[in-house]
Amino acid sequence: MTDRLYSVEEVAERLGLHVRTVRGYVRDGKLPATRIGKQYRITRADLEAFTGLPAPEGGSVARQRYSEVSSIIEVDAADPAIADRVGTLLTAAAGTRTEEGQPLRVQTFYDRERARLKVILVGGLGDTARLLEYMEGVLAS
Repeated sequence: MTDRLYSVEEVAERLGLHVRTVRGYVRDGKLPATRIGKQYRITRADLEAFTGLPAPEGGSVARQRYSEVSSIIEVDAADPAIADRVGTLLTAAAGTRTEEGQPLRVQTFYDRERARLKVILVGGLGDTARLLEYMEGVLAS
């Protein structure tokens, strides 16, 4: 018995899927697996047949390091025109390709009664910093 056996967790990590998704593939018969005790094990050959690619050698997958920042910005005494400019600028900037290759998420909320703009940014460190600089430029004008 020389064939490598992978756990559901290892397969999920290698394929970039959630563990539940891999378990679903196993239960549906899309990914052949052997039940050993209470856990499933997938052979290297079955994993390669499922993906159509050779399974990588080694025990773990090299993961690329990524840092993410969440920011909440509140701007008091913001008129509707400023809120629209900031929202348009940030949405357009977030829609372009980021340097870090990770998505930027932007949400803006404007409370007319309080003249308050709230912005939520989630993304990579550098990309979020650039968006904050853009926002500062719009608010300073």
